[in-house]
Amino acid sequence: MTENGSQHPYVTWTKQRLDEMDAALASIETKASQLEADAKSKATQLNADLKKRREDFEAEVKAHLKAGEAALQTSKTQLEKQWASFEAELETYVETVCKDIDQKRTTFADIAAAQAKTWGEAVEKLQTAASEVGAENRAKVDKAIAQLQAGKTEAKARLEELKQAGDESWAALSAALQTSRKKFDEASQSAWEAVKNSVPTIKS
Repeated sequence: MTENGSQHPYVTWTKQRLDEMDAALASIETKASQLEADAKSKATQLNADLKKRREDFEAEVKAHLKAGEAALQTSKTQLEKQWASFEAELETYVETVCKDIDQKRTTFADIAAAQAKTWGEAVEKLQTAASEVGAENRAKVDKAIAQLQAGKTEAKARLEELKQAGDESWAALSAALQTSRKKFDEASQSAWEAVKNSVPTIKS
């Protein structure tokens, strides 16, 4: 697939959230079979709702991926609402079904791992795109990529610290994921802007 400069931040943003959705679903599904009958029934329904939200999110992404920059921004606004709904549903699941602290920690760790993986992939993709940048603009692009890498290291350390603590509420764990996600979005956007302003067309 060929993406223009305006599409890259959109693709990175959506991929991170899809990866987190997949990690959350995989994590809670592994525990579902161990639940008691009543809890399992509720878990099945909530899990189905989460899957539906994930599918709707991906369908929205695919429908607008080849659109212009203005349309992508409109799509992102809609996706942010869908993402918020997924997060709210996940919180409901965790607080009503996954009351076991170990399961909460496992789900948190799985989502954090998905975040770290996406950060790493974004850095690699940016480094590839940066190879097309002329020497006169390379310093600015390298600085933006370095900031993204630094943010990844900082966020990973913070999430690992929380994972080891083990006594945080889901609200606190979710807030930590949200903070690192926001830092990633900002750093990624800045890095792609630096690349976009340095080369006319970027191919993945």
